[in-house]
Amino acid sequence: MIGQEIKNARLKLGISQAKLGKMIGVSKVAICWYEKGDRKPSLDNFIKLAEVLNLPFDFVLGKDKEVDVVKDEEKYTVKLASKDLEIINELKQYPSLYKKIYEDPKRTIKLINMKLK
Repeated sequence: MIGQEIKNARLKLGISQAKLGKMIGVSKVAICWYEKGDRKPSLDNFIKLAEVLNLPFDFVLGKDKEVDVVKDEEKYTVKLASKDLEIINELKQYPSLYKKIYEDPKRTIKLINMKLK
């Protein structure tokens, strides 16, 4: 998933793979590998990518967010990835879709996946 985030951030800034590679001291091919998930950047390059692409370090480090959940009057805390929270919040913008996923997640996600193919 980090590869797609690198690509999205790079495209958002309008930077080519070659230019990004020069900015952090690697080849265009290395950037391509990172984006496809074929290779992982070294820690130094990972930090450089985060800085150049303005990716939050919490995201880059894979830190989860703690979320309080109340179920049956019992409160507990779970950890979710920041990206998961972003997906849930975005999904809530579409109440009918959110309801369908909530009621039958397997079926609805299967249907969405088939539609995307």
